[in-house]
Amino acid sequence: MPRVVLYQPQIPPNTGNVARTCAATGSELHLIEPLGFSISDPHLRRAGLDYWPWVRLHRHADLEAFLDHRQLQGGRLVALSSQASDAYTDFVFGPDDWLLFGRETDGLPNTLQTVPDARLTIPMAHAARAGNGGVRSLNLSVAVGIVLFEALRQLGRRGCLER
Repeated sequence: MPRVVLYQPQIPPNTGNVARTCAATGSELHLIEPLGFSISDPHLRRAGLDYWPWVRLHRHADLEAFLDHRQLQGGRLVALSSQASDAYTDFVFGPDDWLLFGRETDGLPNTLQTVPDARLTIPMAHAARAGNGGVRSLNLSVAVGIVLFEALRQLGRRGCLER
């Protein structure tokens, strides 16, 4: 089952909505600290509703701690970035992939752009290009849902839940 990784998320409701998606799909959620909020933030809890008991949540003190954990577990690190040129729809996802998403305000830092095994983007009709004022990015929780459900579709996870 692909795992969702949020790099230093900043907005509690986004993380709460991602947590709800992970609960619904049985996907692990990994948070790389520092977070832009407290894990007990009421907005985070409210966005996740009463689904938190079903979220397989893992927190990592920093990027290095996460990368060490991932190396022990195996699997490809697949980063989603508006800077990438390969569309997520052209990628063949695997069951052990780690789907890495950047911060809401500035995405993944340049230092993380070369670490992943693959870098993918979600194509947009009016994407921002060198000064054209287009759409810079999608909401984090929307982007996670799009990519995670495509990975699950490819892996044949009808209904997303293993019963």
